[in-house]
Amino acid sequence: MNTIENVKIIEIPKVHDERGILAVIEKETIPFDIKRVYYLYDVPSDSFRGGHAHKEQQSIIIALSGSFEVIVDDGKTKKRIMLNKPNQGLYIPTHIWREIDNFSSGSVCLVLASTEYSEDEYIRDYEEFSLSVR
Repeated sequence: MNTIENVKIIEIPKVHDERGILAVIEKETIPFDIKRVYYLYDVPSDSFRGGHAHKEQQSIIIALSGSFEVIVDDGKTKKRIMLNKPNQGLYIPTHIWREIDNFSSGSVCLVLASTEYSEDEYIRDYEEFSLSVR
């Protein structure tokens, strides 16, 4: 079973020249094949997103613009991680509860996912989650 120790920041390679910075995500950058890409924006600063874990999906969360915090929880330990650099992604493996909050104005949260959407794949009840990781 995955733990907080499996959650990690992944550096996204970048190229810088006088015209700006180009960040590149290729197959070697992340530990899974991308099946879905989605993003969150215009999230009110007092709102939170997430509040679930995944049975099969691995994810990478990137703050493309602005900042927000991701709370990860393996059922025993919780950790709060600030994301505010578009060349860093937070890798979240399966069976890790996640919540995202403290969105700054204008923030954009990009998620790269290893699965296509399936509601059956989500664990949305925290009690069910905590029982599944014991």
